Amino acid sequence: MKYDVIIIGAGIAGLYASMNIPKDKKVLIINKRETFKCNSFYAQGGVALARDNDDIPSHIKDTLEAGAGLCCEDAVKTLSLNSRKVIDDLINNGFEFDKDADGNLLYTKEAAHSCERILHAGGDATGRYMHYFLLSKNKHPMLSDARVVDLLIKDGICYGVTVLDHRQSRNIYADDVIIASGGVGSLFEYHTNAPCISADMQGLCVMKGIELERMEMMQFHPTVYIGNEGVQKLLLTEAFRGEGATIVDEDGRRFLFDYDKRGELASRDIVSKSIYDYKKKTSSAVYLDFSNFEYQYFMKRFPNISKTLKSLGFDVPKQRVPISPAFHYAIGGIKSDANAKVPNVKNLYAVGEVASTKVHGANRLASNSLLEGLVFAKKAVDEILNSKKEKEFIEFKVSDEVMSLKDDKAKKNLLRKIMWENVSIVRTKSGLNEALEQINALLNENIGKLLKFRLLTAREIVLSALARDKSVGVHTIIEEK
Repeated sequence: MKYDVIIIGAGIAGLYASMNIPKDKKVLIINKRETFKCNSFYAQGGVALARDNDDIPSHIKDTLEAGAGLCCEDAVKTLSLNSRKVIDDLINNGFEFDKDADGNLLYTKEAAHSCERILHAGGDATGRYMHYFLLSKNKHPMLSDARVVDLLIKDGICYGVTVLDHRQSRNIYADDVIIASGGVGSLFEYHTNAPCISADMQGLCVMKGIELERMEMMQFHPTVYIGNEGVQKLLLTEAFRGEGATIVDEDGRRFLFDYDKRGELASRDIVSKSIYDYKKKTSSAVYLDFSNFEYQYFMKRFPNISKTLKSLGFDVPKQRVPISPAFHYAIGGIKSDANAKVPNVKNLYAVGEVASTKVHGANRLASNSLLEGLVFAKKAVDEILNSKKEKEFIEFKVSDEVMSLKDDKAKKNLLRKIMWENVSIVRTKSGLNEALEQINALLNENIGKLLKFRLLTAREIVLSALARDKSVGVHTIIEEK
């Protein structure tokens, strides 16, 4: 099988790339599970953008400040300058963001933004609505319930992928490959990610000698209800705080102002670390308080979350909900340039959460994630369509590696525990070294290739965290007493 383009992943980044590739091109989207099992589907708050040309400098400034000095300024400029363009493209193709009674787009504010510049759809279901819309616009075939287990690379050129499809491995060839497979949520005991987001492609890149960068930069969302069963926890969108929800202790005290003058509207890294520190010092439970909201507005603005919370027994917005930080977003990933190209491997691209464009620096500004996926997916497609294809066809032998073993599941659960306890919100060198020792021990055991992907990605996160001995943004490393 030979295609013009293979896209790995069917989230917003992968689907927007597909939407921008003409129908006469032979394209295949490879999706690991059901289409809705991606992080894009669970994105609640919205998509940030520069509202107009006058807002571009402010959007750039807010992104750079949230990134704590580690953003690539050129990448941030690319993001902001192209933001209105990709959003208008969605609107012109028929996507509808929430509007007021007069038909004007509704913008909201989230933490660390200097103004209201976040668009939303379905109240609190932006990702779900956008994902469904892009699926409806998809004109290319999709291979579902299949996972990529190898990249076919020779002499620095990518020729395609190996997929595991119904327990059989086979090669699929393409002129270009776009990786849009998402983050690393399943590495952690508590996370907000789709269940199948398990760091496969990052680990595969380590095996192939493809550089990962900024892997220590893992973002934890401060407001997550973790009382529900299962590893994936219920995210409580940043938009709650942007529109008036407060974070309080057992006595109703808004303690975040002890840590930052912006209180609930400080950047995510500050709010997460503040909650972690306060709970550790006081042993107090922490809550998200919705009492500032009027009932009808709350139900209309946040229909899906309010329905879920009510099903869990909470009388919202009257009743506050207990919260804790949980892993949310991988800032680091596969190193890629301004056009989403992976350096040193021709015909290979990375977009969305799997990539590291350095646009987020040390801390992602709220709601810039969907925007990054859209902007750099378009950049990748433009680069592909404008480049000449001169490589010869090379056939690769299909790998016969063992993908999984009976004991791998228990080891995956152990890895989640290791990562949560030693590589999460606050880190120590001894904890990181302990994690590294345990991960290396697991790598030396008899394991399947799929578990090896996870372990290699986890090890890169730990090694990157050890290499950065100063705290910055989401990476907090403290001296041991």
